[in-house]
Amino acid sequence: MSTLQTPAAGMTTLPAAAGATTRPLVIGLDLSLTSTGVAGEGWTDRIRTKTRGDIRLAHVIGRVASFIRRADLVVMEGPSYGHAHLSGHEDLAGLRVLVRQFCHRHAIPYAVIPPSTLKLYGTGSGRATKGEVRSAVADRYGIHTEGAARYDEADAYVAMAAGMHWLGFQLAQVPERSEKGLAGVAWPEQAPAVAA
Repeated sequence: MSTLQTPAAGMTTLPAAAGATTRPLVIGLDLSLTSTGVAGEGWTDRIRTKTRGDIRLAHVIGRVASFIRRADLVVMEGPSYGHAHLSGHEDLAGLRVLVRQFCHRHAIPYAVIPPSTLKLYGTGSGRATKGEVRSAVADRYGIHTEGAARYDEADAYVAMAAGMHWLGFQLAQVPERSEKGLAGVAWPEQAPAVAA
């Protein structure tokens, strides 16, 4: 496996531990107030709710915690600052902070991947549509997301796959252009220890 240069510590991907037999548990999140996508290697899930306010935040963070509590790395999609519809933006920002604080309290390393970087890693284009990301996840990884949360789950899968790649456990070959997207992720300062 080749190692590429990154922004923070000079590394974009980390070499897999020599003789590693246990793969790291990386969880991808596409956080949303109504339909959060969650993904791990080989699977996706969703957290849906129709509640509002603090009850909604408590529900979503509780469900997210059940997925990430044993993770070696959490990779969450960051905010879309150019998004025109800002209804609920305070609660959504609060949800991201709650997830980050959960990770911090439980010493779970986390990374934030900007939406355009997620699209770039997933499809080779930072301007890809949600449908193109979903198709790329099906084509590249064989993961077919269906139903109302199909785009959220596909985004979460790309976030997780980028995290696995950064740790040196690339799930599938990606074009060089996509691989360069790893440099745009806010990776943790210290890489998590993976079992060898």
